[in-house]
Amino acid sequence: MAAPALLLFGLFGLVPLAGVVVLGLTRWDGLGSIGWAGFANWSAVLADGATWQALGLTVKVMAVSWLVQTPIALALGVFQAPRGRLRALFAVLFFLPLLLSAVAIGLTWQALLDPSFGIGATPGLHWLAEPLLGSPDLALYTVIFVIAWQFVPFHALLYQAGIRQIPTALYEAAALDGAGPVTRFLHITVPQLKYTMVTSSTLMLVGSLTYFDLVFVLSGGTGGPGTATRVLPLAMYITGFQAHDMGRASAVATLLVVFGLGLSLLMTRLSGFTRMDSQQEGM
Repeated sequence: MAAPALLLFGLFGLVPLAGVVVLGLTRWDGLGSIGWAGFANWSAVLADGATWQALGLTVKVMAVSWLVQTPIALALGVFQAPRGRLRALFAVLFFLPLLLSAVAIGLTWQALLDPSFGIGATPGLHWLAEPLLGSPDLALYTVIFVIAWQFVPFHALLYQAGIRQIPTALYEAAALDGAGPVTRFLHITVPQLKYTMVTSSTLMLVGSLTYFDLVFVLSGGTGGPGTATRVLPLAMYITGFQAHDMGRASAVATLLVVFGLGLSLLMTRLSGFTRMDSQQEGM
């Protein structure tokens, strides 16, 4: 039964990955002949300070995104969980950013944050007239804000679904014992959402390693100002398609894959993901 899935995974997952690993051992500008370079690309990538700076920015985006998105998504999930027409309408409207392409979102926020004619030009909002995407100190956090705007609805949906699976008898029993809303949230909702939090956090952290298109559009394709938003996926693109060094770009790509796999394995081991079982009664 698993053979077709394994075949497709091997064809579209493992074969391209093997090609990238091999390409990382070659010297190629993307057009001419390919020459063998051995581990020269790897030596150059690991000795380049720009690589470690890009990796540091990637980790920073990953950590801050998790810290920002998790509490907001949890709060929205709690708000949306009770059934009701207004809450359902709000959930539909709030889910719209996920239906938009990253390029459309990037261009929209680029226009909205323009100091000359964006929302900063609105009376009373002059404090937003700062060149947020042009400031070396604020550009990365502005990108993180836009990323959160796009992906918080998805994680809120996960929490909403998780909360609706919690037996109402638990809340009713706690209410009879005199537990208030805060106590019920801390002692029932949060513990019952443990596995949902693990799933959401894993998707959030590992997914942060793939942010490229949105950062590319918001930074004008340069990772700027300077290198303030040049995360590792964008550094890989610039190395390969602007510096025409596919060998080094493939080495960076392999480094990104190794980092992502290591992070996934670490999250799986620390969270006990493999020991998950159903908490539903009778299952």
